[in-house]
Amino acid sequence: MNAEGKIETGILAVSASPHIRCDESIAKIMWTVNVTLAPAALFSVWHFGMPALLTLIICIAASVGTEYLIQKWQNKPVSISDGSAFLTGLLLAMNIPATVPWYMPLLGSLVAIGVAKHTMGGLGYNIFNPALIGRAFLLASWPIAMTTWPSMPSQIDGVTSATPLGILKLQGYEKLVQVFGDQPSLYKALFLGTRSGSAGETSVVLLLIGGLYLIYRGYINWHVPVFMIVTVAGLTWLFGGHGGLFTGDPLLAMLSGGLVLGSFYMATDMVTIPITVKGQIIFAIGAGALTVLIRLLGGYPEGVCYAILLMNSVTPLIDRLVKPVKFGTRR
Repeated sequence: MNAEGKIETGILAVSASPHIRCDESIAKIMWTVNVTLAPAALFSVWHFGMPALLTLIICIAASVGTEYLIQKWQNKPVSISDGSAFLTGLLLAMNIPATVPWYMPLLGSLVAIGVAKHTMGGLGYNIFNPALIGRAFLLASWPIAMTTWPSMPSQIDGVTSATPLGILKLQGYEKLVQVFGDQPSLYKALFLGTRSGSAGETSVVLLLIGGLYLIYRGYINWHVPVFMIVTVAGLTWLFGGHGGLFTGDPLLAMLSGGLVLGSFYMATDMVTIPITVKGQIIFAIGAGALTVLIRLLGGYPEGVCYAILLMNSVTPLIDRLVKPVKFGTRR
């Protein structure tokens, strides 16, 4: 042992915790996530026009401004530079229609930051994903506005304001394929993003690129998006068809709605998911199963938001039941 109290092993110096593993920080992680979401957000502006840009600006500005005012009021250090409030606003904007009135993204951001985040103690203490709480509040308060989507080109009717999942739920699979021309054209539109929906329901390819980069950097665990998406695909294939078991369309289920955005960017929120890998797998399977349950039997065509929030509520229970093995002990 040297004069500094460290044990010299010949390979590394073992010292008292905390052990700094790398130069990562909250700000670096948050801004990296923001950057990976930027291409999909910019695509939505190109696809839906100025209303999408206005919604993005209001959500981000209101989220950052709310965090600033709350921290100043509480005499706490202002931490808006860490990018977490910016990310909440960005995610909220990507979860609502681009054409909602200006006051809806404003109020949704106030609820997301002021209620879901800071009433719990701020960053690291919230039990629910703030952006999803903001979306759930808006959906409960203005259900018509939250389910009225920007129009998209249609080969049948000229325009339609229903999302692919909305058409599927109300008019059936055959009508959905007919709207897009044929099945390959449907899959292409879903993958590239040339369809109706929120910003986070459009370009799957851009969201996948961003999500895979986060996995590569080690900022998120691959188990969560993979198990959630596979669960949705498998259960939809099993129960989602009208011709009996194993007649559903798993590819449609994976590419539709906010599944890719939710599984890569919100179900992986390191604050609101279980600590262990086993617990995260349970969380992801549960979120996937609830998504399918709401899509098939619920009143709304999409269920990702409520599925993740419901699993957020049982995260403490999962952590209690799935405990890591203590060092030096056996199960």
